[in-house]
Amino acid sequence: MTLEHLAVTAGIGIAGGWLGSFVMGGLRSGILGYLIAGLLGGVVGYWMLGVLGMTIMPGNPLADAIITSAIGAIVVVWLARKIGA
Repeated sequence: MTLEHLAVTAGIGIAGGWLGSFVMGGLRSGILGYLIAGLLGGVVGYWMLGVLGMTIMPGNPLADAIITSAIGAIVVVWLARKIGA
């Protein structure tokens, strides 16, 4: 994996984490929190949508990745709040 791939993955994670935490009412841990929520959300989102047999197809692969990551981040933030983390 090149540095460019890592930067794009981090950017998608940050954007997805920000969107997910925005929907859930805020994750107040800054850019690192957004990155962690977005990266975990990306894994959870792709797994969850795969299990459900769904794909997000807005017509742009980057938008697809960000939306999927945001959906997963919403689930991750919701679960973290339910567990009490």
